[in-house]
Amino acid sequence: MYKFVCLVSSALLLVSCALARPQDQRAAAPTTTTTPASIIKQENVNNADGTFNSSYETSNGIRVENIGTLKKITIPRSEDANGQVIEEHEAVILVQTGSYSYNDPDGNVISVQYVADENGFQPQGDHLPVAPQ
Repeated sequence: MYKFVCLVSSALLLVSCALARPQDQRAAAPTTTTTPASIIKQENVNNADGTFNSSYETSNGIRVENIGTLKKITIPRSEDANGQVIEEHEAVILVQTGSYSYNDPDGNVISVQYVADENGFQPQGDHLPVAPQ
């Protein structure tokens, strides 16, 4: 019995070593033909009340703007997972609006405008599909 346990343990060790070997790194490495971008313009304003405004632009044409504001919302009466009633109450949430744009591989400018609030992330852009009405 001892020999059988040693044989099975040795086989498992051999299989685990084979599975743990490094993969072929040449096949997994991405090839990059672009040059690194640098930030050519950047602004950050963080206000004491939690609101902010930030933007940046890079040397390869990427532009990003993000504005954060606070919004008071009413959360309706509900029950938690344990059946405890949570009464209607107000909460302050962070709402972010902004945009970003970049050049696709064909040189077209791709632009996205968005709002992120109590309804989730809501992007809009000419290249994005639109839900049927």
